[in-house]
Amino acid sequence: MMRIDFKTAMHRLLDAGDVLILTHANPDGDTLGGAFALQLGLQQKGKRARVLCADGVPERYRFLSVEPQEFEERYIVSVDVADSSLLGKTVEESYGTRVDLAIDHHGTNRLFAKESYVESDAASACEIIYLLLLSMNVQISKEIADRLYTGVSTDTGCFCYSNVTPRTFRIAADLMERGADTAGINVKMFETKKPGFLQLEQMVLQSMELYENGRISVLTVSREMLEKTGCKDEEIDPIVALSRQIEGVCIGITCKEKTDGSWKVSVRTHEGVDASRLCALFGGGGHKRAAGCSFDGSRDETVHALLDVAPSFLP
Repeated sequence: MMRIDFKTAMHRLLDAGDVLILTHANPDGDTLGGAFALQLGLQQKGKRARVLCADGVPERYRFLSVEPQEFEERYIVSVDVADSSLLGKTVEESYGTRVDLAIDHHGTNRLFAKESYVESDAASACEIIYLLLLSMNVQISKEIADRLYTGVSTDTGCFCYSNVTPRTFRIAADLMERGADTAGINVKMFETKKPGFLQLEQMVLQSMELYENGRISVLTVSREMLEKTGCKDEEIDPIVALSRQIEGVCIGITCKEKTDGSWKVSVRTHEGVDASRLCALFGGGGHKRAAGCSFDGSRDETVHALLDVAPSFLP
């Protein structure tokens, strides 16, 4: 279990054969975009590769999918995965201790793989995949560019989040020049909402509670809400951003009820509050402005536990 540098990670990929690429469970555009872009890049180099996600590919991300190749894996890579537990139960049981290379941008990466290349200053894992593919002399085709752009744009909130750097814009511009359907992807990812999702947004906003003179907000997404609106778990990620969009809020907390009654918590913060440090207190992690953790208790117990410590993080 060790960190490696960029050049070593690039050579590992060039030397690898029959590569299985793992994403995290509850997949987003970054883990899927990076994984499928890497699959295409490796195939361009004459290698066999396929992607595996414990939860499958959600409907809104199906356009990223690439036909899998069948083979017995000899090298295993994870993309955008900070800990083996995030692979999902079934995948973790089969591959959690067998990952050869983790490519990630989470500063809280637990170094679960045999070797890890972690660039915590990267706005997305897709930024890293883009640089690795270029260094491998892979031709960034339109198909690869579409997948990388999806990851870059979704992990930056369409370039609105504080994790965006000048390099992020340069990479996005290059992907656009290489044929990425930036306008179409932006519409699909940020401007298209199903009627049920709009209804869910209304219900979640009605559930909002404010604490500490309006500096902490708490949103709730219950199973009952999902059942009433017909929304799936995979569709609710955009809800999380609402938690910190209220003027004066420094810490936005979204509590999402899982099918087993436990709660997945997403924390979004503004400048001066480290979300990853807050979530680390409960065994979670992530980035400074976006992190998460889980609780087995009730919704009220979850909120009380968070509110016992969250005020101490306020600037």
